Amino acid sequence: MSSSRTQALSAASFSEEIWRGTLATLPILIGILPFGLLLGAQAAQKGFSVFNLTLMTGLNFAGGSEFAAIALWSSPPHLLTILMVTLLVNSRHLLMGAAFAPSLAHLPPRKALLALFVMCDESWAMGVADVARRKAAGLYPSFSTGFYVGVAASLWFTWVIATSLGVVVGPVLGDITRWGFDMAFPAVFLVLLKGMWKGLRSGLPWLVSLICAGTTYHYFPGAAYVPVGAASGIIAILLLNRRVS
Repeated sequence: MSSSRTQALSAASFSEEIWRGTLATLPILIGILPFGLLLGAQAAQKGFSVFNLTLMTGLNFAGGSEFAAIALWSSPPHLLTILMVTLLVNSRHLLMGAAFAPSLAHLPPRKALLALFVMCDESWAMGVADVARRKAAGLYPSFSTGFYVGVAASLWFTWVIATSLGVVVGPVLGDITRWGFDMAFPAVFLVLLKGMWKGLRSGLPWLVSLICAGTTYHYFPGAAYVPVGAASGIIAILLLNRRVS
């Protein structure tokens, strides 16, 4: 087969994988859209312009820390507090990136870093699930760059557009939480967890993490529930694996 023919087939395969990732993300986008509108509406109440919020959501791309930053925003803003809370809330990305890194080992550093830059909870969960499916099917490499591009790009564009639109329509709609928009994100996470479910035993660390994070959130202010939930889940995994070995 000629090199030009091989390159054409490779390009077609890559575009097909992008399309597969985009289609797979559609149900998630339905949940992200109202949540983005909610963030935009809250940002508008704090005086954010479309440009300001687009810059924040496009460069940070982490909804949890952005909601925390908007909630803490004041005039003048306490930047150090916002920075520390953002780092705390986004600390889960350290674990997510470490878990994802082996799947990216075959990529050049610049591509791997770009993949990690656009990594969020949804793209990570969908990427990990797709890697597992491709491994089970004997496909190599198990990480599909095209699929991940389709997923991450769809999530990024939808999030940036939805949050920016929320700044515009938020003042007109008023308190949009009365329509239940704030339940969109938990619903999205339940869908992602369902897709990663591997049985009761593997779900025990999730339960431990949920209980510890929920208890911390109820009794302690701030975002301490994030590292507590992550640490308790890791400890539960280590204890379960130790018991098996």
